[in-house]
Amino acid sequence: MSWSKFVLVVPAAGLACPKTTIEKARPMTSASTTRVGFIGLGNMGSGMTRNLQKAGFALVVNDIRQESAAELIAGGAIWASTPAEVAAQSDVVITMLPTPRHVDTVVNSRTGILAGIADGGTWIDMSTSVPEVAQRVRAEHSARDLHIVDAPVSGMSVGAANGMLQIFVGGETADVERLRPVFNAMGDPDRIFHVGAAGAGYAVKLMINQLWFSHLVATAEVLSIGVKAGVDLDVLRKSLIASPANSNFIQNDVLSILNDGDYDEGFAIALACKDLGLSIDLARSVGVPAELSSLVEQIYRRARAQYGDHAGEMTPVKLYEDLIGTDLRLERVLA
Repeated sequence: MSWSKFVLVVPAAGLACPKTTIEKARPMTSASTTRVGFIGLGNMGSGMTRNLQKAGFALVVNDIRQESAAELIAGGAIWASTPAEVAAQSDVVITMLPTPRHVDTVVNSRTGILAGIADGGTWIDMSTSVPEVAQRVRAEHSARDLHIVDAPVSGMSVGAANGMLQIFVGGETADVERLRPVFNAMGDPDRIFHVGAAGAGYAVKLMINQLWFSHLVATAEVLSIGVKAGVDLDVLRKSLIASPANSNFIQNDVLSILNDGDYDEGFAIALACKDLGLSIDLARSVGVPAELSSLVEQIYRRARAQYGDHAGEMTPVKLYEDLIGTDLRLERVLA
């Protein structure tokens, strides 16, 4: 999905203009009375919107590819040709986009969300992003009393598809509680966390990603060294699991590679590199040295250069497999 260009056209005739009076955010009484606008129907957004629809929310959707909305439209969703039209027809607008630049375009272009959203309206950014875009909207449009919440997610496309995402929400307590029915439709209610004020959701998600990518690189290195030293892969992994060095990555996530050779192409390494860059930028902005994280970022960028933008997010493991000349695979026991 690419939102790389601003759409410099006048909003379509008949598009509702933002209201001039400040409205209070309406309480969310039920899914049947709340219309959710959703912009970004990629690997994550497609699953998230299907679960919103299953929960009974009326949807207004937009994406760079209209065909990505076909199933939703068949289920009753309304297609809107611009983000402004999405906002004008919705009680709540959600963005799920690849980069901060895409979020900025969708929000601030002449046919963006701000051209259609009513004063007092609600925008939730669920992208893995940074606070600057939302901060600018708050500063430049403070008189409009917009309710802006950041709510990035973890759980990959599988979690998006089965409605079991983890959601990390930054914003006002009243807004977070009002929006819980929306979050519950997309995520695991026990793992929807209000992590702090506006911007905290972005920071938590970037730190989660950074630590996960670091686990991946460290695990790839350790397994490769052990196997090259003659240790059976299954024995080595079980020994690590039984030790203080155990992690969820070693116990669970790495199995997609060890069992199936699946490097998770559902999340491209180009996006992983984007997230790592944002994490390093955050470290720089708060004045914390990030030597290890910077090295992990460079390993990811090397894997991207070697295997291409569309390789899976776990492809750095392949760097080590190629180095030792052995694929890290567990032997299957046939019944």
